[in-house]
Amino acid sequence: MKFAFTLAAILMCHTVIIAGPLQPAQVAPAPAPYDPVDHWELGFDTSALWSAGGGASPLDYVFLSQMVTVRSPYVFKVSVAGGDLVMRHRLTLLGEAIVEGPESYFLGVAAGGSLEWWNTPRTFSLFLSAGGGVGWMDSTGYEIEGGQGQDFNLNWYVHSGARWMMSEQLSASIGVYFQHISNGGADDINPGVNAVGPTLGLTWHY
Repeated sequence: MKFAFTLAAILMCHTVIIAGPLQPAQVAPAPAPYDPVDHWELGFDTSALWSAGGGASPLDYVFLSQMVTVRSPYVFKVSVAGGDLVMRHRLTLLGEAIVEGPESYFLGVAAGGSLEWWNTPRTFSLFLSAGGGVGWMDSTGYEIEGGQGQDFNLNWYVHSGARWMMSEQLSASIGVYFQHISNGGADDINPGVNAVGPTLGLTWHY
């Protein structure tokens, strides 16, 4: 019996020497809170835009605009007013039905920056975005006075509003969208058109 106890003690000491002293169980660190400004976004906005004046066209245009937008993770961040002010890249595909006006559609792409203020809990943000791009429409300027002069056109926009997080990866927004479309003087006929209207949007954060 003494031999058995001695042998067990020797084996236990041998195990401790090889494996080292017992360590307390390691607790995995808690994951960092989800922060939408660290992630890419894919958003969809719908809008109705009405002529806002300032262009040479005497026609009253109405656009039904659908926008698919990709935003990058933040490229700049600074603490402001109890939250964070961030800058992101933005790329938008535009599909617009022209329901009032001599043309019938405008298809385009626009790129710019998105300046956003987020509260600390990341439940709410305010945004202001501006930029520009190019697009295509079925122009009618040589047939109808006030119509656009050529199919290829330039566009620029300003988009401002507010966003609420509905869940960790889904947000909803309301805003105001202004756009200008013209051919930049590339054609003798260049009335241009300014339009503005409200937007409603849903964004997936991934």
